[in-house]
Amino acid sequence: MQPAGGAAQPDGTIAYRAQILYFTASPEQVPDEDATVYLSDGLLIVQDGHVLQAGDYQALAASLPVGTPVMDWRGKLIMPGFIDTHLHYPQTDIIASPAEGLLPWLETYTFPEERRFHDAAHAAGTARFFLDELLRCGTTTALVYCTVHPESTQAFFEESHARQLRMVAGKVMMDRNCPDYLQDTAESGGRDSEALIGRWHGKGRQLYALTPRFAPTSSPEQLALCGELAQQYPDVFIQSHVAENTRELEWVRELFPGRRSYLDVYDHFGLLRPRAVYGHCIWFDETDRRRMAETQTLAAHCPTSNLFLGSGLFDFAATQACGVPVALGTDVGGGTSFSMLQTMAAAHNVARMTGHHLSAHRLFYLATEGAARGLDLGGRIGTLAAGAEADFVVLDPQATPLLARRTARAESLEELLFALIVLGDDRAVAATYSAGRLVHERQKS
Repeated sequence: MQPAGGAAQPDGTIAYRAQILYFTASPEQVPDEDATVYLSDGLLIVQDGHVLQAGDYQALAASLPVGTPVMDWRGKLIMPGFIDTHLHYPQTDIIASPAEGLLPWLETYTFPEERRFHDAAHAAGTARFFLDELLRCGTTTALVYCTVHPESTQAFFEESHARQLRMVAGKVMMDRNCPDYLQDTAESGGRDSEALIGRWHGKGRQLYALTPRFAPTSSPEQLALCGELAQQYPDVFIQSHVAENTRELEWVRELFPGRRSYLDVYDHFGLLRPRAVYGHCIWFDETDRRRMAETQTLAAHCPTSNLFLGSGLFDFAATQACGVPVALGTDVGGGTSFSMLQTMAAAHNVARMTGHHLSAHRLFYLATEGAARGLDLGGRIGTLAAGAEADFVVLDPQATPLLARRTARAESLEELLFALIVLGDDRAVAATYSAGRLVHERQKS
């Protein structure tokens, strides 16, 4: 038995001993114990960046080839790496910036900051810090907005590819209602996006997302061209914002008077489908929610951002009743933390404010297996089942004195997970692995 670290066998095999947890179904649909694989003393066997097997330590240890290193994470919990379905890497440096609401925040902080990303060196430096921060928080996959500059997207993918991370990102498309220095055209936005698809979609572990910022900043011509690209490249992702706050709704009604709702603008241009992800989805009616469900379009719930900007409360009960796929997003920099644990805590509190309860099992599902399924990446990420990409996080229930004191009294897995959500943050992440490689380890104090 070895401490964390060490070298794999020549065939790339390495094993990890710890508590192990992953999901096989939604806790919303079946009892918690039927939705999970939980091993109190488990062994995770990884070979060449993929999960070979996960099972009980006593049952598997004897069958390991002689000399296979076994990393000792006993006392800690190994789970799939977290999946963040909505955030903006160019907004890293404006997190925690005060404003009266979404639109003033964009004008005062976001647009001036994004101007800097025409500089490839600045973009690369920010991408490095941003990815470091994600990994420090246990996030191994994210859907990332870049800026209107192709250089910003190129810099992000270069850094992610060098680290062998599974990331989804795209160049923002924005041809009106924004500063001149951030404006592309329908033609240039489409041309640049298609070139980046050819260069990066499916290269290594990188995936591309068509990224119209939101309907008010794209002309009908640009949205139509985006829809054509979505049809031409059906396996690329689509990401944008919808129904975030009431002022935004009024603006969309003025700009698109023929459309039934904000969501219907995207639907009209063919931008609702599997692998389409829309941030916020707060101010929906039942027709909107049913359309999201029919098209299997994913709603990215961003609770810390919605609270910080006063946008509104996401209605989990109504969303669930309509069968809309849901996952979680930090929405940095409108969101207030890179930590998916803190995002889960905020999601719990928002749900309580609308009379709905989210269990810890459900919240961890939304941040792992549920997100992977919603992104049409089930079986590849978000799980520790055999054959999956070996992206996983090691959580430490003793990371802080208060967390250690509370988890010592936990009488069930639900209590342990709930304590990690409510009391945890980046300090609870002992290590993060991507494609079987150690990409972050918490510094010992």
